[in-house]
Amino acid sequence: MEQILFYVIVAIIMIDFFFDRIIDYLNASRWSNQLPEELKGIYDEEKYRKSQDYQKENMRIGLLTSSLSFIIIVSFISLGGFGWLDSFVRQYTQHPVLMALLFFGIIGFVSDIFSTPFDIYDTFVIEEKYGFNKTTPKIYITDKIKGWFLAAILGGGLLALFVWFYEIAGELFWLYAWLFLTAFSIFMSMFYSSLIVPLFNKQTPLEDGELRNAIEQFSKKAGFKLDNIFVIDGSKRSTKANAYFSGLGAKKRIVLYDTLINEHSTEELVAVLAHEIGHYKKKHIVKGMIISTITSGAMLYLLGLFINRPELSMALGAEQSSFHIGIIAFGLLYSPISTLLGIMSNILSRKHEYQADEFAAKNYSPDPLQSALKKLSVNNLSNLRPHPLNVFINYSHPPLLQRLEHLQRFK
Repeated sequence: MEQILFYVIVAIIMIDFFFDRIIDYLNASRWSNQLPEELKGIYDEEKYRKSQDYQKENMRIGLLTSSLSFIIIVSFISLGGFGWLDSFVRQYTQHPVLMALLFFGIIGFVSDIFSTPFDIYDTFVIEEKYGFNKTTPKIYITDKIKGWFLAAILGGGLLALFVWFYEIAGELFWLYAWLFLTAFSIFMSMFYSSLIVPLFNKQTPLEDGELRNAIEQFSKKAGFKLDNIFVIDGSKRSTKANAYFSGLGAKKRIVLYDTLINEHSTEELVAVLAHEIGHYKKKHIVKGMIISTITSGAMLYLLGLFINRPELSMALGAEQSSFHIGIIAFGLLYSPISTLLGIMSNILSRKHEYQADEFAAKNYSPDPLQSALKKLSVNNLSNLRPHPLNVFINYSHPPLLQRLEHLQRFK
């Protein structure tokens, strides 16, 4: 049985890799040296060529990293690397929690060491070349250290709890894990911006003035109580702009990147905020949390059914069953289901984006939102002609042209 599972796991990895390459090829087939007719008025000739070059360079580095990762993971599995690592860890401890922490800690550290050179190249070569990078080596290093710290505290803490749940509850561990994960997710949704973001970025209340007055005036008109409007210093790392909504109840807040404020008019910014408020008014955040809770519960239930089966661990070369290798094997076998759930999630997310756009258009104005979306896309050198299959599978937001067309209905 473990031999069959081994071949199934390798087949899943191979199918996933080659399918992604097909998507890359289809996407690249839509690139053009000439400015397409439908993009005239959005991109100019020079900016469009620059966006095409940016997309090509990102695809090349992505192809290199994904190909190397594919070769390494298939080789590691085929040579019994996970089984070897399990034996190595058992030389130092037999405690289930410590074994899992050491096992995943080594995997995480080695993976990070492998990916760091490519990340450095992406940040300091590609992003720098196209005028996006503002990250200094000092910021990069401190971000890396902080990331390791958070991974150890949060990731390690969750892993330790899950192993402990398994030790005390057996197959029912999934229920304990689900309840705790749900509570943790709600907590992080409420306090992420106030606990995690400050470790990396400075957030300051939006100062009094024309923009704040315009936002508060629209919020009052839309029946949305908003006391927390913050500006984040995104410009310390990149020139790319963004805005997001976070929190629940009294902890909800809207965060604007300083780069967004610098590049957009007051009307455009209010339109962007109207879109974010639309997500809240349409209860998209709550719906997303409910769906995430259901899907995570189903996944953990399946994990509870299969985690104690020795075939899972032995399929990856282990000599005896263990929780930590069982998670790896289950995760690889579950990945097709995860992909299908991701596609369904993206379909729903794109629908929610259209609804938020509609809310902003009806309650504020479609024109400034269209203008803001165009600026964001052009300034970020976005690919405005992605292949439909790529959109269907990977896009959580509709492409710009579809969003502009949708907004035209409300003029």
